[in-house]
Order: sequence, then structure tokens, then C-alpha cells
Amino acid sequence: MKISNSFAVLGSLALAAAFATNVYAQTTMNKDSMPGMDMSGMKMAPTDKGGMAGMNMPGMAMGTSATATATEGEVRKIDKENQKITLKHGDIKNLDMPGMTMVFKVKDAAMLDKVQVGSKVRFKAEKSDGAIVVTSVELAQ
Repeated sequence: MKISNSFAVLGSLALAAAFATNVYAQTTMNKDSMPGMDMSGMKMAPTDKGGMAGMNMPGMAMGTSATATATEGEVRKIDKENQKITLKHGDIKNLDMPGMTMVFKVKDAAMLDKVQVGSKVRFKAEKSDGAIVVTSVELAQ
């Protein structure tokens, strides 16, 4: 019985030591305590909405979604007053979205003048401020 109690005590002590080390590391580390690391381009504020905007990552798309590619669709409804368009569309690959019919906000209201209900179109959409926005639309050939 004494051996199992000893293992329980040792296990508890090991867990407490690991936890204390983790807490210590998190509370004492900052950008000034890591000599040799160049973090001049990083924004360290936790409320920075730019995320990793200051980091140099060549070849990586820095937007909120991958580079938009044109998707085929059909205009079902146009709402000029609210700058919205309803499209029946195929897969939107850059957003990993399957084909469906949905309402989109448009980046520029002038895009709505190029199309009419029933038009076959090619469009690009991206995430912007939590919403999916059509950034370009043209009549399909």
C-alpha cells in the first residue's frame, strides 16, 4: 500500500512541477527575453486584428481567403437597394463552398447594372469582415 501511495504522491508532484513550469514560461517570456530572434515585423498586441499582416511569408496569400477564382453561376435575383445579388452557383473553390443558391453582398453596386435576372455569369467571391462578398461579375461567354 505504501508503494502505491508513493507513486501517487510522486505523480502529483510531477504534474504540479510541469504545470508550474508552463505558467512560469508563459508569464515571463516576451519579445525582449528572446535574444537573437528578429521579430521586428511582428505585431505583438493581442487585439491586433491584422493577425500576421506584418510577417514576411512570400508565396502565401495574405487575405482572409485563398485567391478567388471565377465561378460559374446564374442570376436569380438582384436587389440594387441593398447591394445584393442572388446567385445559383457551382463550387466556390477558394471558399471551399459547394454549389447552391444564395444571396451575396456585392463589393460595388455598379456590378449589378451589368447583369439581369437569368444571366449566366462568372463571378469571384471572397470573405470580407465575416461576410462573403462578390468582388467581380461578368457575363459568361
